Amino acid sequence: GSDAVKLKNCAACRLVKYCGADCQRGHRKLHKTACKQRAAELKDEQLYSRGHERPEGDYCSICTLPIPLPMNEHSVFMTCCMKIICNGCDQAAKKIGMRDCAFCRTPFPDNAAEVLAMIRARVGKKDPEAIFLLGHKYRFGELGLQKDVRKAFELYTEAAELGSVNALACLGNVYDRGEGVGQDMSKAAEFYMKAAMQGYVLARANLGVIEGKKGNHDRAVRHYLISAKMGYRDSVEEIMVLYMTGLATREQYLEALKGYQNAVEEMKSHDRDEAKAFLESRK
Repeated sequence: GSDAVKLKNCAACRLVKYCGADCQRGHRKLHKTACKQRAAELKDEQLYSRGHERPEGDYCSICTLPIPLPMNEHSVFMTCCMKIICNGCDQAAKKIGMRDCAFCRTPFPDNAAEVLAMIRARVGKKDPEAIFLLGHKYRFGELGLQKDVRKAFELYTEAAELGSVNALACLGNVYDRGEGVGQDMSKAAEFYMKAAMQGYVLARANLGVIEGKKGNHDRAVRHYLISAKMGYRDSVEEIMVLYMTGLATREQYLEALKGYQNAVEEMKSHDRDEAKAFLESRK
C-alpha cells in the first residue's frame, strides 16, 4: 500500500488485502479454502450475535412492553394505524368507555370492505406493514379477496425490501412450505436468518428446527437458547427433549428455562393480568 495504491480487503473473509483485481484472481487458488472457512465463521458470528432483542413491532404501542407469544392471543392489531396493542391496554381503554382505536382514536371499521380500504390506503403510501398485511390477506383469501399465493409472494417481497421483518419471516415460510413457489429449504433458511438477526423469534426457532433435522444439534440448541430467552416456550421444550436424549446439557436446559422465565416476567403488568382473567371468564 502507498499513497498511490490503496489496498482493499477480500470482501468475503477480510483476512488479506489486495492492490487490485488481477492480484486477487492470481491468489484465488491459494486463498480459496481459508477464505471460505473464515467467511463461514463471520456469517455465524453475525447470525448468533444479532437479534437477541425482539423488533419494535413486538412491543405494545401504548405500554411499550413486549407482547407475550403467541402474539395473536395476547394483542389486537389496529388496521387504521398498523399498530399492535396488548390485551391489557385494549381492555383498559374499553373500561373507560373508549370505543375507537386506543392508539390513534380512529373509529373502527364496520365491515371487511372498510378494513380492506384502510389497508389499501396505507399501501398507497408505501407502508411496509400494510403491504405485508395485504399480502397476508391474499395468501389466505381474506377480506373478500380471492386467494392468490403468487400475489402474496410479490407483496411479501416488496414489504421485505421496504424493511418489514414480518415479511422476511413469511417469505421463509413460503419457501419452507412451497406455497406458490417451489419448496426450497436453502432459501427458507436464508430468509429466516435475515428475520432472526432482526429479532424475529419464530424465525430463530425455525432455524433451530432446520439445524436439528440436519443433525446439527449444537447449532440447533444455540438458536433455541436465543428464542427461549425472548419468551418462546416451545424452544424451552425443544431443548428439554434434546437434553432428555443426551443431545443438550443440563446447563443448557436450565439456562433456557431461566431465560424464558425472566422474559415472561418482563411482559407482565396489572392490566394484562386483568385482561387475561376477563377473557378467560368469557370462554
